[in-house]
Amino acid sequence: MEFYNLLERMVQDNETHAKWLNTLSFMENAGARKISACEHPTKVSLIQLKHAAEEHRHAYYLKKQIGKLDPDFCKTYDNTELLAPIATRQYLHSLDVKACRYIQKAFQLTKEELKYAAYLFVTYAIEVRADELYPVYQDVLTKESSKIMVKSIILEEEGHLEEMINQLNEFAEDWQTHADVILEIEKELHEQWMNAITEEVSLLNYAS
Repeated sequence: MEFYNLLERMVQDNETHAKWLNTLSFMENAGARKISACEHPTKVSLIQLKHAAEEHRHAYYLKKQIGKLDPDFCKTYDNTELLAPIATRQYLHSLDVKACRYIQKAFQLTKEELKYAAYLFVTYAIEVRADELYPVYQDVLTKESSKIMVKSIILEEEGHLEEMINQLNEFAEDWQTHADVILEIEKELHEQWMNAITEEVSLLNYAS
């Protein structure tokens, strides 16, 4: 319920809402870039290319939605145009670093193998989170009769999660045990990110 309330507050103020959309766009773009960075020099699967392309498209779609609020809002990913910029930038990076550390201990992989394993487990954790986050956001948008919509992203993220599970099944029989550890790491980082955003939004609302 706390997250729902936070979204309600953000959606009711156009500038804050634009920053939230821009923050989500930044996250999708960072995710797409990480997927591309994990690619093997030659052995790149169709699914991996599809994911990178779709995450980039989500980043573009969310950025474009900002124009419905005000075409002059959030032209860049500068700190002044993101919510809780430090926590936002740290979230995915920290997840990547901590997940890689755990995966390397668990599987003893080569550098290229570790890149691929990190892509699988980190993307899985992010898709689990997206499956929770976007539907709640859409509920708030619908309730507030907003011009903004994220329904198309919800459908694609559900498909991504299914694809990640299929790939993880091929990677290791006991993948879920390791994925649960990564999910716990993500949960802690997500809470830090949400706390930072909540703090900033409460200050913005207080100032207004």
